[in-house]
Amino acid sequence: MEQTAAELAILLDGSVSGNPEARVRRLGKIESAGPESVTFLANMEYEKFVYSCSASVVVVQTDFKPKQDLPAGITLVKVEDPYRAFATLLDAYDNILKRDEGVHSSAIIHPDATIGKGCAIGPGVVIDKGAVIGNRSELRANVYIGRDVTIGADAMFHSGVRILDRCIVGNCCTIQAGTIVGSDGFGFAPKDDGSYAKIPQTGNVVIEDDCDIGALCTLDRATLGSTIIRNGCKLDNLIQVAHNVVIGEKTVIAAQTGIAGSTIIGSHCLIGGQVGIGGHLKIANGSRIAAKSGVSASLRHSNGTYQGNPAMPIKAFQRFQIALRKLVRAERIKEKENT
Repeated sequence: MEQTAAELAILLDGSVSGNPEARVRRLGKIESAGPESVTFLANMEYEKFVYSCSASVVVVQTDFKPKQDLPAGITLVKVEDPYRAFATLLDAYDNILKRDEGVHSSAIIHPDATIGKGCAIGPGVVIDKGAVIGNRSELRANVYIGRDVTIGADAMFHSGVRILDRCIVGNCCTIQAGTIVGSDGFGFAPKDDGSYAKIPQTGNVVIEDDCDIGALCTLDRATLGSTIIRNGCKLDNLIQVAHNVVIGEKTVIAAQTGIAGSTIIGSHCLIGGQVGIGGHLKIANGSRIAAKSGVSASLRHSNGTYQGNPAMPIKAFQRFQIALRKLVRAERIKEKENT
């Protein structure tokens, strides 16, 4: 990666303040970026580092005005949104780092599988019968693609990902290491003798376009039909999605959240870490659920904010917390009076 400040400004739809020919070869954090690095300032709490860093180019907001002299040699690229601009840079840099296309000699590909143009198939990858891999997709070491799986174009599967039989992943999806898509849902029927009979899980998982799935997630296949992750969803690490769950478009879910079977989550929801969501519930569009909340009933009002266990509207939770603190304080006073 080697670009001038002027080229960066074109890429980021910004303007140059300083030397348009300043060259950068790497990305860096504003606290430690060295010569020939490009960094960014999105949070003004880090402004102090602009006046001491050695970066050649700093991406800043359009209206940024230095409060003191900048170090010699620093060029500013001014953009409307520095954070988004730097994400664009990171994406470009990541594409440079991708391995060359081709199939590693240790990969095992069934003769009936279809591999698109420009794909990179890493060591130890197994692609089973009837699988279809879209153009320019990259499967890193030890990825397993099951029978009749369909993968869209420009997918990126990191090491150890498992996409099991008949599942579908759309275009431009990234799945991080160790995630399993299409394991059996947790379905057992009690028998007269107190044991349990396994219920066959005959459905699949469908992940639509532009989704990001974190590391070590488990997305269970449906009993019948499909478990569905809609367009643009972003799932963090260590998330459990049970059978027949539907997650709406552009919903974001933080780590260690568990969603029980047949629950439907609306679009544009924000769900914090370690949230537990019960089965057969409906979560309205735009819902925001705070970390460690427990959702045991449907949330039917759009754009609501919830917290607590059981989850309740945020204002009710805050009133409850205030009342609880007052009660504890009163109990302590009473104990002191009785001693």
